[in-house]
Order: sequence, then structure tokens, then C-alpha cells
Amino acid sequence: MSRFERVSNTWSRFQNRLFARLSQRQKTVTAFVSQPEPRTVGSFARGRQLVAGNLMFAGYLVESWDSILWDVEAPNIAFEVERQGFVWLDDLAAVGDVRAREKAQTWLWSWLEKHGNGRGSGWTPELTGRRIIRWINHALFLLRGADSAQSEAFFRSLAQQTWFLSKRWQSAQPGLPRFEALTGLIYAGLALEGLEELADPAVRALAQECEREIDAHGGISTRNPEELLDVFTLLTWAASALNEAGRGISPAHSAAINRIAPTLRALRHAEGGLARFHGGGRGLEGRLDHALALSHVKATRSDGLAMGYARLFGGRTSVIVDASLPPEGDASFNAHASTLSFELTSGRRPLIVSCGSGESFGVDWRRAGRATPSHSTLCLDGYSSARLSEPTGLSGLEALVEGPTHVPVEMSDVTDGHRFQGGHDGYSKVFGLTHARTLELTLDGRGLAGEDMLLAMDDTAKRRFSKVMDATVLTGVGFDVRLHLHPEVDAAVDLGGAAVSMALKSGEIWVFRHDGQFKLSLEPSVYLEKTRLKPRATKQIVLSGRAMEYATRIRWSLSKAQDTAVAIRDLNRDEPEFD
Repeated sequence: MSRFERVSNTWSRFQNRLFARLSQRQKTVTAFVSQPEPRTVGSFARGRQLVAGNLMFAGYLVESWDSILWDVEAPNIAFEVERQGFVWLDDLAAVGDVRAREKAQTWLWSWLEKHGNGRGSGWTPELTGRRIIRWINHALFLLRGADSAQSEAFFRSLAQQTWFLSKRWQSAQPGLPRFEALTGLIYAGLALEGLEELADPAVRALAQECEREIDAHGGISTRNPEELLDVFTLLTWAASALNEAGRGISPAHSAAINRIAPTLRALRHAEGGLARFHGGGRGLEGRLDHALALSHVKATRSDGLAMGYARLFGGRTSVIVDASLPPEGDASFNAHASTLSFELTSGRRPLIVSCGSGESFGVDWRRAGRATPSHSTLCLDGYSSARLSEPTGLSGLEALVEGPTHVPVEMSDVTDGHRFQGGHDGYSKVFGLTHARTLELTLDGRGLAGEDMLLAMDDTAKRRFSKVMDATVLTGVGFDVRLHLHPEVDAAVDLGGAAVSMALKSGEIWVFRHDGQFKLSLEPSVYLEKTRLKPRATKQIVLSGRAMEYATRIRWSLSKAQDTAVAIRDLNRDEPEFD
């Protein structure tokens, strides 16, 4: 981190502390303009765990029935950020019974006592915006049975936090943090009596952010599908608040919602979850459908890429491919080396997946999840198609660097299905080889044919590959085609190593086959979910070989077994998302 960046960060933290203290001088408000309606979607399972005393934040679990949330020592910054944002209030409200309400009220009053005076790490623009939204959404839940002193303290703090946001939203990082700050300011300015003038600048600023951060195709620079959903959700909440106040929304705000909705639909798998790429998860169940319904946008993306992803769909099978350059610069701190990797879902059941983001499990898991071997694609000699930079700044973030510079893609219809063709040059600099991938999904969704090729494309690449061959004493370059399986898939090697059969909980049977030229194995893998305390064990199909020539072709297929019914009633319940 440069001296300028250190000084800038120190100054920003000082400004946050200063305006947090100054907010205590602001005049209080006494009521809402109108009765707030909750829009956030929580997790009933997580809410039940919180009521039971299992405090899980950022992958850490503290078990205590009678602990006040703010008395628990935070094991890391992520834990503190998660609890200060009050998203857990959505989960307690999802439970909604007396015990859940008492827990929420106890934690709220104790926050006011400990941090309501402008102290603590929660006084940042993005966290304040996130917190205000939850307080307003669940105000009736929080204030039920409260006495006049508690109600007065609640409204006083809301007014103070709103004033703080009006002074500090500009310091939030562009992207999701700034959208959170501005949406919180709009929410509070419209909901609280006498504070509407604070909302006006935020409405104009939100329109500018929509034009700046949402590209012409409804994507964001991080290419994180779950982050795009978070931004979209905030925009729909802000639009609803403005419409209910009789204000209407700006053309830029409306246009951003109209651009994002088709993109999110294209990034949604058959079971309703999002593709898990570049640090994103599948999204909280119900949130995507709720946000799309609230937007009233019916359009879908009919062709081309959606935020750099290709989508193939047939029957009840969806395939989503990372088909573009990885994010760069500041947008790459959560990016993965996943170019040309794909995920496949059949009906309600994920089959082929990415390992996911290991951020909540520590630095080592975070790095492992970002590497190419953690994705369903081809990798050379254990190398990733992009590298991680040295840690930068106080947070130790690592950017994605030295990735592919050229990712040509073509999508077309064939006689009995849809075809994706793409390539990337992420390995060319080291090995002289370009990875090309073709995927064909049948119209009925029962079969996916895959072909991976390693090619030395020109004379320079051929010379580079020849040097590699000389260095390996003509033993070639090792490669692995990896297909990671969802933990609920039961897999076994069949036919003496010629195939892998996979049973889904729905009763479907899928079979992986290859052309017999390379070694097939079933190896351990992991599935990384933010809602879990530890990585889940699973398996991966690995097709291994060595590239000995200027062109190497690997052919494989995934198909439903012939005796698998065309339509299956999938009535099995899913596992709880918390363990």
C-alpha cells in the first residue's frame, strides 16, 4: 500500500469517527411518515439457530444461550462487519415468534447502549446503510411491546445514523458499498418525519451510480452474480420506497433495473439458484424471485452473453459457462481463475459445480477456491489460468493478475441442441498452448457433449511449447479436466474405469463417459458455502493425460441413463442450509 493510500484510509476512518460523534447533536424524530413494510428476505433455519444461541457469522460459531451479541469477542473483521450490518435481523424476523422478537430487541437495545453514541466499527457508510434498512423494515417487529424510552431511543438513533449517512455516503467504495449507503439514506429520508430533504441528494446520486456502475448489458465490473443480485435488490427496494412516497424514480434508476433483470435471469440455474462464480454464492433462497417480482420486469436475455457468461438450456437442464475475461484491477479482489469453467443443474439438483468461495474459511481456503483446479474446467500441470498478486493494503487483498487476454466465444444452434465454443490464452505465455472448449446441450437436456483442445496456435506458440517439451525431456505437459460434483451427488466409477455413474436425490442417473484415450478417476473435492461452518466433502471427476503435440483433443460426455424417466417428481426435501 502506498503512503497516499495509507493516509487516505486513515483520514477516511477519522472522518467517520468525527461525523459519528457529531451525529449525536442532531435533532431526533418521533415517528415514521407511514407504516414501513418489510422487504428483506431472511433464513428461517438461521433464525432458529440464533434463537437457540448458536451465533454464526462469517464462518465462525459461538455457542451461548445468554450472550449479548456485542459482548462476544469478534474473531476477525468479517465477523464484526456481519453482526454490525444487522442482516441477522432478517433471520430472526423470518422466525417471528416471541423468543425471536425478544432476542432481536435485546440485541438492539444493547447496540444502542454500546454503539449508539457514535462509537465502534459499525459507523461506516455501507454498514450504516445496511443497518438502517433492516431497522426500518422490521420496525414493527422491534418496537412491539417497547416502552416510550426505548421507542424514543430507537428513533433518535435512526435520525443520527441518517444524518451521518448524508455526510459520509461519498466515502463508500463505488459499487455495492455505495449502493447500500445511498439506498439506506433514501429509505430513511423517506420513512422518517422531517428528513425528506436528506433523501433528495441521495436520489440524484443513486441515478449517477446506476449510469456509472451498471454497464449497457446489465452487468457489474466484478462479474459476481450474487453481488449483482444484491445491487439489483437495493435498486428495487429504493424504487419501491420512492414510488410509495409518490416521488417516482429517475430514468437512469429505472433503466438500470430493466437492464439487470434479464441478466440475472440468464445467470439463474434451473433450480432457481445463481451460478457460483467470482466469489458469489447461489443467493439466499427466495431473494432472486422476490427481487424479480418486485421489479415488474418481464424481459429475458434472448442471445449473447450475460455479464460475460454463456447459458445453455434444454428441458430442465441448465449449463452456465464463464465465457469472458476475468475482472481486473480493484474489481478482481474476489475474482477467480475460472475462464471456460461451467456448472450444470438438472431440475432442482445441481450436478456439476464450482467449489465456490472459501472466504469465510480463512485465507488458505480463499486462495484455494480462486484457483483453476477448484473449477470445472481444464488446467495444465496444476497451474491456474490467472495468478494472484501479492497481498495489498491493511486487508491483505490479492488481485487477480496475468490472466487471459483474449477469450473468443461463439454460440450457435445445432440440429438437436445448442452449442457453445470458446477459448482462452491464459496458458499461452507459459506453455504456448491455448485452451479451446466446445459444449453441446441437447434440446431435451438429457445430454451434454464436451470437447477440450490444447492448441499451439502460431509459430511463436509452437516454439514456446517445444521449449517446454525439451525441459520435460519430451514427456509433455500434464493436464486435468476436472468436473466437481455437488455434495449430494452419489458417484462411482463404472465399466472398469470407462465411465462414472452419478445418482441425484431426485432419482436421476447421469453417466460421464470419455473416448478412452486418457485416465479417468474419481477424486476428493470440497464444496464451499458461506452458510456452513466448514467445507463439505464431495468428489470430482478427473480426466488426466499429457499434451505431447501441437494439438491435443479430449472428448467426453455427460448424459442421463437411458432408463431415467423423462419427467421425475422430485419431492425430496433439501437439507437445512445451516450445520
